Amino acid sequence: MVLGAGIILILFVIAGVFGSILIPYDGVNTSLSDRLLPPGGQLSGGGVALLGTDQLGRDMLAQIVAGSRVSLTVAFATIAIAGAVGLVLGVTSGFFGGKWDALISRLGDIQLAFPSILLAILLAGVLGPSLVNVILALAITRWVIFARVVRASALSTRHLDFVDSARVLGASNSRILLKYIIPSCWQPLIVAATVQVGLTMVAEASLSFLGLGVPLSDASWGATIANGRDHLASAWWIATLPGLALALVVVCVGILGDAFRDHSDLLKNG
Repeated sequence: MVLGAGIILILFVIAGVFGSILIPYDGVNTSLSDRLLPPGGQLSGGGVALLGTDQLGRDMLAQIVAGSRVSLTVAFATIAIAGAVGLVLGVTSGFFGGKWDALISRLGDIQLAFPSILLAILLAGVLGPSLVNVILALAITRWVIFARVVRASALSTRHLDFVDSARVLGASNSRILLKYIIPSCWQPLIVAATVQVGLTMVAEASLSFLGLGVPLSDASWGATIANGRDHLASAWWIATLPGLALALVVVCVGILGDAFRDHSDLLKNG
């Protein structure tokens, strides 16, 4: 199961990176003469729409491939930014403690009081629809998760014997952080990141579904699903196929995340 999930994710990554080369169709070009073609339908230009077309004649396969690029870009960029911010703030809070710990912890508590998706909708609505704004909005809603994971790891490490020994020998705080504290945070940070990848992709699709995600000039799974709402009875493939792609990727990410977490627990306990 883990191997299959990994292969599926690799295929989606390849499609997202090289999709424009592999697929001869553009996901945003319209052709009203080819609108609402079912999967396998014949295009007016002589080609075949393997996954059909939408109400504007756009090729569904091309839209799904382009949407995978957007979803993966948003997911990995969001995790990178939120993880970096969470690492810095979590280490500061857990290692130095005191007023820094109180300030960062209270700030995290305030943010967690709001549902993350509502906060993302608010931020995306204020910033406007664009790929960069979606990444920033989602990163702001997720840094606190990484910060708390890192803080817990830093708290459990800073008073261990080898850290106290280094401190007695005259090691500076920066050396202790770089050599002992931060390396101990990588494993739980990566585990948290694998969990957040799928959730971030769902959040991006939700924002695009509401019209707050990427611009209309870019294909997105959420926007494609929204476009198919009015055609569920006559053209089910418009909303169903990108929804299945999103569900498949999220499930595969969850499987790999669970496998990595189990492996990390074995290494930690072994």
